[in-house]
Amino acid sequence: MYSAPVRSHTRIVARGLTATRVRQDVDIVARAGLDLDAFFGEAVESIRRAVPWDAACVATHDPGTSLLTSARKYGHLAEVDSHDLEFGVVEYGTVEPSAFTELSRAAVPAAGVHVMTHGEVERSHRMASFMQPHFGFGDEARLIFRDDRNAWGALALFRGPDDPPFAEDEIDFLASLSGTFAHGVRTGLLAGLGDPTLAPTSRGPAVAVVDAAGELVRMTPGTEDRLEDLRGGAAGGDPVTPLYALVGAARRYARGEVPNPPRSRIRGASGMWLVLHAAPLVGRDGHVGEVAVTIEEARPPEIVGLVVAAFGLTPRERDVTQLVLQGEDTRAIASTLHLSAWTVQDHLKSVFDKAGVRTRQQLVSRVYFDQYVPRMGEAIAPAGWFA
Repeated sequence: MYSAPVRSHTRIVARGLTATRVRQDVDIVARAGLDLDAFFGEAVESIRRAVPWDAACVATHDPGTSLLTSARKYGHLAEVDSHDLEFGVVEYGTVEPSAFTELSRAAVPAAGVHVMTHGEVERSHRMASFMQPHFGFGDEARLIFRDDRNAWGALALFRGPDDPPFAEDEIDFLASLSGTFAHGVRTGLLAGLGDPTLAPTSRGPAVAVVDAAGELVRMTPGTEDRLEDLRGGAAGGDPVTPLYALVGAARRYARGEVPNPPRSRIRGASGMWLVLHAAPLVGRDGHVGEVAVTIEEARPPEIVGLVVAAFGLTPRERDVTQLVLQGEDTRAIASTLHLSAWTVQDHLKSVFDKAGVRTRQQLVSRVYFDQYVPRMGEAIAPAGWFA
């Protein structure tokens, strides 16, 4: 008469062992220095052993804005039209508790729609208007990749209508992986050097216009080059995905729901960092609905914070690094931060270890090198940037 409890206990222990092994596997690949494609591919398949899924999507986000900068799809999602434009408008154009932007600020970095809605999945606008009509999914579980300060991306797992919904213990398990995934994204974001031969030949901003129906209707010369640079970089093969996220966010801005027009920073295949802005357009006749997306090279102040954050530095280490990048010596850094010279050196040693360099010069190169390589040899303007 004790056989059923024994079998139940055995299943619980087996699930616990599997979760522990999966957590260890994901931690190993997060610290292996892999690029984003390799890291995500291995990590998502490992998770499947502990939290089975029919389809999965992994995204990277700009930690400053929580806007999607790439998406990689697995399982059923990789085999069908993913309706990226419509997804961008739904995800960033509406608000609900499990949306990426909201979840990135939540106390717990993971959520299941079935659990969150107490089984009434149709209460989720995203599920009712997008996921169920297009893909027939029955439930979605989400995880935000978050370290102590920033959200670097997210994972979405899906199950079919005939599968059991994601359970609370599975959501708890996903939440335990948040920091590990953040580390893997930070590493993958800066893994390897760019290929300067892929740098766009055109200079200056590129502009793409998306109409009210979501069609890319107009673009300036050079836009295709910029999109191609994104195609092989952090955008994960589909440069239009981050554009559509910006379009959805720009429409919220047009309605007055957010105070600032959206922007995000993405590293291209050339190694160059690009800044993408989006703003709603209004015709002289009052016509609305179009959104202009501008793509331009990021200047050093726009990327230093992101790159330094990717090293995983403490606040004081960031202060020291910022002064090193400004060319200050140890004595000046100590005076500015009210520290001893020995303490500054200790901070620098930790910074060097985390950035994988040995000297101040190498640190400066690590932060700026990829951005400068495609332009090496060009004239420098008085402002310190390329003419």
